[in-house]
Amino acid sequence: MVDPATRTVVSDALVAAALAGVLSGLPSTAAALARRSDPLEAVAAAGTLLLPPDAAAGHLVIAGVVAHAALSLGWATVLVVALPTRRTVAAAMAAGLAIAAFDLGAVGRRYPRIRSLATGPQVADHLAFGAVVGLVVRRRRQQRARATP
Repeated sequence: MVDPATRTVVSDALVAAALAGVLSGLPSTAAALARRSDPLEAVAAAGTLLLPPDAAAGHLVIAGVVAHAALSLGWATVLVVALPTRRTVAAAMAAGLAIAAFDLGAVGRRYPRIRSLATGPQVADHLAFGAVVGLVVRRRRQQRARATP
């Protein structure tokens, strides 16, 4: 049987990852559309984490979705556990910047398609990820506090 604290972390992480994973791509997608470039390039670039860069475009997009989902769940879980109870959203956004430095710098520089992405929109995606995770965590904590007698 899973203890209630673990169940809470898992539940919060799943909800936060699902919402942030979907919404956090909006800045880079909007930037790509504004530049009239391929809005799926960032997803395909993420696919190179799992497949060779010369894989078929469709396979890279599918692999990118899988990679992004796994990374979103992993980072959301870390944030759910680590975020403070005060200034949760600000702390999550700062964490989003740190995650961007790691994802795009330490890891991404080893992958040419990730390295070639415009940095600004990718950092904006990571900030959005942090903001959404922070909002979800804050709201779920508030709901639990109100439900506790």
